[in-house]
Amino acid sequence: MDTKKVWFVTGASKGIGLKLAKKLLENGYRVAATSRSRESLLKVLGDVSDTFLPLEMNLLDDSNVKFTIAKCVDHFGQLDVVVNNAGYGLIGTLEELSDAEVRNNYDVNVFGSLNVIRWAAPYLREQRSGHIFNIASVAGYSGGFPGFGIYCSTKFAMAGFTEALAEEMKDFGVHVSLVYPGYFRTEFLTSGSAKTGANPIEAYKSARASERAHLDEINGNQPNDPEKAAEILIEVSGLDSPPVHLFLGKDAYKLANQKIEVIQQTMEAYSDLGTSTEIVAEI
Repeated sequence: MDTKKVWFVTGASKGIGLKLAKKLLENGYRVAATSRSRESLLKVLGDVSDTFLPLEMNLLDDSNVKFTIAKCVDHFGQLDVVVNNAGYGLIGTLEELSDAEVRNNYDVNVFGSLNVIRWAAPYLREQRSGHIFNIASVAGYSGGFPGFGIYCSTKFAMAGFTEALAEEMKDFGVHVSLVYPGYFRTEFLTSGSAKTGANPIEAYKSARASERAHLDEINGNQPNDPEKAAEILIEVSGLDSPPVHLFLGKDAYKLANQKIEVIQQTMEAYSDLGTSTEIVAEI
């Protein structure tokens, strides 16, 4: 495996992004790590070196993303693996959340990732090699979480454009993987990461119960190890034919299989009705 590859990792100051950056550096890779605060990266990953470049980046500023990716290439001379990891959870029902709250979640989770892809793709396409990992969530495959609908929809959006991106980049020898993590023991559900709507409506009992379960019970008790996720991403990056769809965690597999089963059962039950749409030629 080529340990000289250059990785560009967003959201690298905590969670899976931080574990990945640390593991990469331990294994001799070169890493450009981004965060909203360069100081946070210096604190957890160290100073600039031949193998590490901490970068402050505003995902919402397209020109800043372009500039930051160019700095990575200027520093290391190349770009090989891009990891769109930055994002945050938003809790609240569709009625409760304001337009501004919803748009901000989309700006970070969807449009921020698209900004990175837009300016990383030219380098990968020109060199005709590389790998893009888009870190979604199992909630981007199975959306049955009351109070998390908007967050789920941002990850469903990522799933959709990643499938298309994988096809678009094939001709250039660039691999694309969509990652669906289950519950990993990170800061994702802490108050500093997950955001809750400013105007909750108590009538939504199931949403409040789901919110309490995630923040009070699941938080800190997640079954999956983020360091193992980092190891898997590194391993997948070295495969000749990496998967487009990569589920991480037994819980992610369980939720995905449950949805697949429901869809198959529903399609079978409504097959006659659902396939009765053809235009019948008049004789």
